[in-house]
Amino acid sequence: MDKDTIQRKVINVLEQVRPYLQQDGGDVNFVELTDDNVVMVELTGACGSCPYSTMTLKNGIENVMKKAIPEITAVEQVETLDL
Repeated sequence: MDKDTIQRKVINVLEQVRPYLQQDGGDVNFVELTDDNVVMVELTGACGSCPYSTMTLKNGIENVMKKAIPEITAVEQVETLDL
């Protein structure tokens, strides 16, 4: 599968999990798909500052992503700086 196809699927999966994050006051933004198929995301709102955000990312988003798109190797959070 080519990178553009994988990226479209990644964005689709994020759209599916977004309502669950928004219920808790958070959200997720797609940042990039690396050459080694790591999905980089930004957790925002309540998810960005939640102490459980790593669990949300790994146990929630990453598991769903890997089931839907076996080519994905990991989902990682980018750190954002509030200036």
